[in-house]
Amino acid sequence: MIACDLGSNTLRVVEVDCRSGERVREFERIVKTAEGIETDGCISEGAVRRVVDAVRECRNHFDFSGGYKAVTTAAVRFAKNGHEVVERIAEKTGIRFEIIDGKQEAEYTRLGVENRLKKLGLDTKSYILLDLGGGSSEVVVKTEERIFSRSFPVGIVTMVEKYGLEQLEEGIRTSCKPIADFARTLEKKPDYFVGSSGTPTTIAAFMQGMDYAHYDHRKINGYRLHLRQMEEALEKLLVLDKKEREKWVGVGRDDLIIAGVKILMQVVSDFGFDEIIVIDDGLREGVGLAECQKGDKNSA
Repeated sequence: MIACDLGSNTLRVVEVDCRSGERVREFERIVKTAEGIETDGCISEGAVRRVVDAVRECRNHFDFSGGYKAVTTAAVRFAKNGHEVVERIAEKTGIRFEIIDGKQEAEYTRLGVENRLKKLGLDTKSYILLDLGGGSSEVVVKTEERIFSRSFPVGIVTMVEKYGLEQLEEGIRTSCKPIADFARTLEKKPDYFVGSSGTPTTIAAFMQGMDYAHYDHRKINGYRLHLRQMEEALEKLLVLDKKEREKWVGVGRDDLIIAGVKILMQVVSDFGFDEIIVIDDGLREGVGLAECQKGDKNSA
């Protein structure tokens, strides 16, 4: 099953083996979908062209004729021209994306993450999951009694667009206050905190000496990342020039990763944790697994 996730910054595609729940192949391109959205509330022409080019390139790597599910999240969800953009992508590439809400996004991400946690032998009865995206952040809280989620309009791309690096810290304190308020409503602290998105995975790779070109998700899944390591990574990245930083975090992500680390540190602290478990699997894997489950039910 092929699953596509068009986020606010990245197009991520995976083929999932429905029997094993493992990846067969994957594809990722930085497309900066949300670039400029803070200016006029619309996805820009440049962003649409980048997405179309990336989807066309993706079609050279996957056979979509066997079935696929493509979803898109916060940037397109919030954009004034979101539905128009989806239509244009479908017209130019043949791939139709479904705009999903924050609740659906959180649930798909939880499916992908839990599948990996179980494969790592970790208990999945009680945890907090943060999916820190380009245009929004989804928080899932699972206890033995229930699962509930919240979506917050705190995204790496939109925060940088709105505040720039100069006013970023003040912007983070203001924008993350609803997340901190939500954290205080929890009656019991879950067993552990999971980080699933580009920021924690990139920092986990950086701390292991793994640059962007040599990223290996197998060394990321299950990695325990402490707050002091996030601080150390931030300090090291800040002294690098743009070219050197992009070597580690990817082209077009040099400013975004700085914002991402600062937001991540704020949210982890707000929930009272000093360490997270990093999981590379997320939304796209969850979409693929959900479609696999549908297929199983239909064939039963």
